[in-house]
Amino acid sequence: MTVVESELAAPSVRVRRGWISLLSIANLGLYIGYFGPLQELLPNQVQDIDPAHKTTALGIVTAIGALVAVLVGPLAGAASDATASRFGRRRPWIAGGALLGCAGLALLSGQHSLIGVTLGWCVAQAGLNAMQAGLSAAVPDRVPVNQRGLVSGWVGLTQSLGVVVGVALVAEIITGQVSGYVAVGVLVLLTALPMTLRHPDPRIPKERLPRFEARSALAVFRFPFRQHPDFAWAWGTRFLVQLGNALGTLYLLYFLRDKVKYSDPDNGLLVLILVYTATTLLTVVAGGVLSDRSGRRKPAVVFSGYAMAFAALLLSVWETWTGAIVCAGLLGLGYGVYLSVDQALITQVLPSAEDRAKDLGIINIANSAPQVLGPALAAPIVTYLGGYPSLYVSVAVVTILGSVFVTRIRGVA
Repeated sequence: MTVVESELAAPSVRVRRGWISLLSIANLGLYIGYFGPLQELLPNQVQDIDPAHKTTALGIVTAIGALVAVLVGPLAGAASDATASRFGRRRPWIAGGALLGCAGLALLSGQHSLIGVTLGWCVAQAGLNAMQAGLSAAVPDRVPVNQRGLVSGWVGLTQSLGVVVGVALVAEIITGQVSGYVAVGVLVLLTALPMTLRHPDPRIPKERLPRFEARSALAVFRFPFRQHPDFAWAWGTRFLVQLGNALGTLYLLYFLRDKVKYSDPDNGLLVLILVYTATTLLTVVAGGVLSDRSGRRKPAVVFSGYAMAFAALLLSVWETWTGAIVCAGLLGLGYGVYLSVDQALITQVLPSAEDRAKDLGIINIANSAPQVLGPALAAPIVTYLGGYPSLYVSVAVVTILGSVFVTRIRGVA
């Protein structure tokens, strides 16, 4: 087997702790870039601009940003697959995406209109999703199947920590809109550098890589789901679970402020995130390791979906501060398992080695599209169809459906 063929084949050599650590650090910065603005900065910025219509305005801003993510993820992934630079396929997109994401967050910091906020968030989303395209593909590029649960667990752990660090950073440590956005952007850039500097990608000759041309960009979004049903069911599982997540978290700050009547909702949000993260840490790495050892992924994904659905149902009838804390803990237990095991499962149903980043970009649509659809569904539910109880019942329903979908996958136990 030639060097090129070995790089495109399924990996067989286990990755070392140093590589896992740097991948995790880069993902930590990525998720700080996502969740610091989404959970704290954007809701407060939108409320300052239009307090009377804050729920609708926030939904529009996040939906347009998510639409950008839907488009950029697969395109950046396809371009990464076709990149034959001397720096490899993934590093240019990790570094370039981090730089653009930092620029978008800096642009957001000085905006005082909804149009400006939307534009800045779109630029940030474009950069962060380009960065994610490179980072996500690094796992199937480098990690053997029997180690992917462990690696996905550590990546999932950094996603949870990214929520905590992002919110704590902008709510407690660096207060103020401008300084908060700038600090988040700088962290995104700094955490991406070690991965890009210390671990170069092997160079693969251009003739061995898929072609990517701007005129054929639309073809990136035409995926043959019928020929790859396991990939299709995995996509559906991810979409529904993330739709439930989008419905449940978008208005969490407003839920504490307007329904629970918590005296300090910004601090309350941080407390809930800390509880959620603490319980996520209990299961995220352990769930991945156990699925590696057993070779079974689907039962863990089903369990995690039911656990998250139960937490949502409980919150729909227990609209108190105590209820919110309990539900945050239950949600973390389920989501920790889901983060590690579902990601490992997805890497096992990718159709081809040559298009790993593009196919993961298609999967990322299942992460991003709910951010578009979620606000469109959540806003009328909260406003006209029963308020927050109806919203959290809806979260439970779609999450359970996601758990049912994963049972249809045949190629993974």
